Amino acid sequence: MTSALWYAGRGFGVSALCLLTLVMVLGICTRSGQPLPGLPRFAVAAVHRTTSLTAVLFVALHVVTLMLDPYAQLRLLDAVIPFGGAYRPFWQGLGTVAIDLIVLLVVSSLLRQHIGLRAWRALHWAAYLCWPTAMLHALGNGTDGRSTWMLAVLAVCLLAVGVATLWRLLGRSFAPEEQPFPVPPPRDLAGLS
Repeated sequence: MTSALWYAGRGFGVSALCLLTLVMVLGICTRSGQPLPGLPRFAVAAVHRTTSLTAVLFVALHVVTLMLDPYAQLRLLDAVIPFGGAYRPFWQGLGTVAIDLIVLLVVSSLLRQHIGLRAWRALHWAAYLCWPTAMLHALGNGTDGRSTWMLAVLAVCLLAVGVATLWRLLGRSFAPEEQPFPVPPPRDLAGLS
């Protein structure tokens, strides 16, 4: 019999994945150097930070609820060391790798002033590994990983990151380009000769 903790753990996991997707999209948009329609760049960066912290909270809730749940039987060691779990060790291990990368991102962000911007940016590239690893974990380890609703959630997450990546690579925003204000030609050029 499944417990409320098991359902909560699943819910926190799906919510964490959606939040991590939003973090990725906002991070890609922040680094693009282009303003988003209706939002200045500093606002996008602020929402990115806040969403990142919320995603970390939901990942922690996902892990803690599954560790407390007798059905899931997740051990603390499984949440730290990848590929050693009893249930689907490869897929569960991908979740552990994602958690380890999240810890790296959080610690490097907290130490940003001490390690310097260049080192922080280099470590922050781990985000590009964290998100797809979490996606694969959800697909392979989740009991709903192959259900229609979960595949739809995964597809929307993939589409969102794909569109943001394409937008960044193309270097254009979705807003229509502003046309220059037309300046009428001078009426009388007689005084220029």
